[in-house]
Amino acid sequence: MSADRNTLRIAFIGFGEVGRRFADDLRGNPALALSTFDILRNDAAKRDVYELAAAERNVTAKENAAAACEGAHLVISAVTAAAAENVAEEAAGFLQRGQIFFDINSAAPSTRQRASAHLLKAGADYVEGAVMAPVKKPGIRVPILGGGPRAEEIAERLNAVGFNIKPVSQEIGHASATKLCRSIIIKGLEALLVDCAKASEHAGVQESVFASLKETFPSIDWHALAEDMKERVATHGKRRSEEMREAGEMLADFGFDAELALAVANAQARGAKRNA
Repeated sequence: MSADRNTLRIAFIGFGEVGRRFADDLRGNPALALSTFDILRNDAAKRDVYELAAAERNVTAKENAAAACEGAHLVISAVTAAAAENVAEEAAGFLQRGQIFFDINSAAPSTRQRASAHLLKAGADYVEGAVMAPVKKPGIRVPILGGGPRAEEIAERLNAVGFNIKPVSQEIGHASATKLCRSIIIKGLEALLVDCAKASEHAGVQESVFASLKETFPSIDWHALAEDMKERVATHGKRRSEEMREAGEMLADFGFDAELALAVANAQARGAKRNA
């Protein structure tokens, strides 16, 4: 990486949909140096595609996470909700004092707090990022809520290169609670509409059902929304199911019944398998 002290060095742990989409927008910025590690590198069948995706975006693919993060000012963790804490714990073994770990995975407040504790023990800093909308179209302009003692610093540095980060709290958990409470509605609606469309089509009553829904919610094109929801679940159901399990953990931590959130998680996972 560049030794230029004016260069902002960013490492991605995880280089899937989100990491690649962000890198698309950051590519070519002379003030940045980007590196990454993804477990895809360990899969011989997927390594070449992963390394090509990184090279096409001017991102240096490293042999392991420690190498990718060496010398980085900011480390963006963009893995999955299920892996978020483990990745943070692993990073605590090699990050140095002053480095910032920016966790943008859809995890429960308690998961974020445990992840933060791992980093703080190592002397590094932790900032949570709650991504509040799909990333595909807006890229780095997607709204992100930031939380933690260095959230304002993260926002200032990343917003300067095009991000859209709003610091909301010094405490870890506030941003992720906002995200997951919203997800109960969004991911729940996806699961409900997929089942509604499937059942009504099977019964031969879909036109009547959607016409009735149109009367109640006239601004919504129910046919188009049903197709969109089906595609979302088919493509992202596995990741969404993990997110809803984190929502279930949050509800349980709050002392509330998590049954509905877990049912949505199961429906998302079934949709992903069925449409794979």
